[in-house]
Amino acid sequence: RRIRIHGWLVRSRSSGGLLFLVVRDRTGQVQVTARRDVLGEADFDRAEHVQIEGSVDIEGTVAEDRRSPGGRELKAARIRVVQSGDPFPVMADQTEEFRLDQRHLVVRSPEMVATFRVKAEILRALREFLSSEEVLEMTPPVLTGNPAEGGAEAFQIDYFGRPGYLSQTAQLYLEALIFPHERVYGLTPSFRAEKSRTPRHLTEYLHLEVELAWCDLAELLDFEERMIVAVAHTLADRRPTELRELGRPPEELRALAAPFARLSYDEAIERLRARGFAIRWGQDLGTAEERALTMEEAAPIFLTRFPKEIKAFYMLETPGNPATVEAADLLAPEGYGELIGGSCRETDLGRLTARLQATGADLPSYQWYLDLRRYGSVPHAGFGLGVERLVRWITRREHIRDTTPFPRTPSRHTP
Repeated sequence: RRIRIHGWLVRSRSSGGLLFLVVRDRTGQVQVTARRDVLGEADFDRAEHVQIEGSVDIEGTVAEDRRSPGGRELKAARIRVVQSGDPFPVMADQTEEFRLDQRHLVVRSPEMVATFRVKAEILRALREFLSSEEVLEMTPPVLTGNPAEGGAEAFQIDYFGRPGYLSQTAQLYLEALIFPHERVYGLTPSFRAEKSRTPRHLTEYLHLEVELAWCDLAELLDFEERMIVAVAHTLADRRPTELRELGRPPEELRALAAPFARLSYDEAIERLRARGFAIRWGQDLGTAEERALTMEEAAPIFLTRFPKEIKAFYMLETPGNPATVEAADLLAPEGYGELIGGSCRETDLGRLTARLQATGADLPSYQWYLDLRRYGSVPHAGFGLGVERLVRWITRREHIRDTTPFPRTPSRHTP
């Protein structure tokens, strides 16, 4: 059967009057064999000098060949060199800094291709799950007039002579949208001006945020674990080849089941002290502490009811214990750390105003948000999931920068 393909050269070798090419496109790779006496001298010479990642247009017939990728090869009747290309500058064993400088080319690597195919499937699966749960997608703004979670971590900009900020979270806007829609979500970029140089921090990341009316903490955690299990099972079914290439057996994701373990903050502190951590009640948990709690786990775990003083102003106090809030983080297993942060939202106008004042916030700029507690406020809860952190755990990436095509970190905002 005669077919035509377009693609890019992965590698080639020639032997006398024979030329062997491996060509890739979005569907995979195929071996192409070409004969000088079939192509002619000029076309054979042009094909022989195509560089790695040069582009070609080939016609030929498919033949069985067990030694070739996929068990078939293409016997070329015609090869048109679209662009022979310069020598490709990216190769194995180069420094990470060089590869980041060449990120626009590195994204072509098989590992990156597999990672971003999995990431695309994660996004698709998340939207499918949320649609099945009748959660409506919204489009909240990325430019805001006030920092939602603290000015120190917000990127401030000059917005036509007034202070503006790149969004840290869409949560406040999504809370406004539960009143007409009850169950809403946004999938938008978020920005954090943290100078954190860890394997799990980016200054720009994709943020899935969900807000649910008439929801308490137990119901919120049930929702989150259903979502993570649904995404894991979907990936195992749809992307098993890519998962195996990246070192994640799809069987591990298929075996994931709810419920996930629940561990209170108090219990976590006790476990960490027993393991030699000098940590006191009221301290937040960092990378090392989360790693210690999850390194031996095969499934995510919930860490619940944190001290109020280390959490955001909008979180609901725990009934009967005003020192803690109705909040929970979902920690990935194998030491990957926090995936999701969620909580019930404070509905009492007086307490919410007092918490805002305690942060030093400019109250007039939050009046629109406080209005949500004046006109028909209801119990509600929500969470934010860092998509790249989910990708990092599922694909077993060492560093979060390899979960996004063009990572933004404190030391890099190009290419």
